[in-house]
Amino acid sequence: MNELEYQPVSFKDVLIEMKDISELMVDLAYSAILFESKEIASEVLNLEESMNQLVYQARMQSILGARRVEEAEAMSGMLQVAEAAEKIANSASEIAAIIIKDIKFPARLREALPEAEEVTVRVVVRDNSTLDGTTLGELKLQSSTGMRVIAIRRGVSWIYDPGRDSRTMDGDILIAKGQDEGIAPLYAMAGYASPQREELADSVVVEDLDRAVRLIVKMKDISELVVGLAYTALLFDSREVAEEVVSLDAKMDDMRMKLDLWVLEAAKRITNVEYLRGLLYMSSFAERISNAAVAIVDVIRRDIEIPPVFKKIVRESDEIITRIKVDQSSSLAGKSLKEASLGTVTGMVVLAIKSKNRWKYRPGKNDRLQADDIIIAKGSRDGECRLVDLCGEQH
Repeated sequence: MNELEYQPVSFKDVLIEMKDISELMVDLAYSAILFESKEIASEVLNLEESMNQLVYQARMQSILGARRVEEAEAMSGMLQVAEAAEKIANSASEIAAIIIKDIKFPARLREALPEAEEVTVRVVVRDNSTLDGTTLGELKLQSSTGMRVIAIRRGVSWIYDPGRDSRTMDGDILIAKGQDEGIAPLYAMAGYASPQREELADSVVVEDLDRAVRLIVKMKDISELVVGLAYTALLFDSREVAEEVVSLDAKMDDMRMKLDLWVLEAAKRITNVEYLRGLLYMSSFAERISNAAVAIVDVIRRDIEIPPVFKKIVRESDEIITRIKVDQSSSLAGKSLKEASLGTVTGMVVLAIKSKNRWKYRPGKNDRLQADDIIIAKGSRDGECRLVDLCGEQH
């Protein structure tokens, strides 16, 4: 283990990096499960070392940064957010560790993961395609397709968390995450007429898995939602959104109990119970992420002061969170989310919609936008600009 060494850095910069790394680790952990990749799992463990260094820096900064009681209270809130990011990262590391130890996941589960609200896909860049020889920034890939590239494999090397200046080449394997509407545009850019569906090599199927698989996919969706809502609650100092995070976490606990009961019942009927262990690890993973989100909003629920710098943390991270009002003149007014195709047009993921003083969390494709609605969404800065234009809000 590397010896930790204190470096004088901005607490804000430390928290931005912790937020980005923890979210990347979760994305890569799910990718490692989906593609049965020990290489991706190993990178998750490598990122844990970076997170350990950042946690040390955060604790040192919190100790050095407070001179008065008021400063100490605000710093304690920031440190609590940092520790929540650490919990999320640790959960991803645990999943990566079991993948490396050859813990198996049922084929049915890996087939169902692409049906989640945010999907992960793997695509090979073809020669002379739009992606061949261009940078992610030049194409504005995320805001134009809704898919965010989280890793690139070139030959035997991996590029994790590529940036705007990262160039994709013929033969590169891209691991991308986003909404399912973005899969076809991404494949088109890579040189395919239609998405290519991979056949999973695992032929072992556990009977009667459908109910458990649906439950785990739902738990995955909720765990990703609550983290976004937790940062939203802090960004806009919203107790209402904070209470929704707590409510969703309670639902997560209920789902975990249902899944545990199913696994115990299924173990009586299945000879090879090895594949059931993966389900338990998955549910624990999702639940721990949800618990970490509750730790984030606990700052609001206990009325701990949120320093102004926190808004910079959320706004300067890789995926930003934004709040935009739908103008009376907007073309979005009266359209459903499916008709608006915000995922592919802007690349933004809609976390919530506030309409007539009522919040709708995890809005579905058939939910309609109306004039004066407030949209809470996460994504890239380019995507935010496109969403602002569509909503007709003044810059």
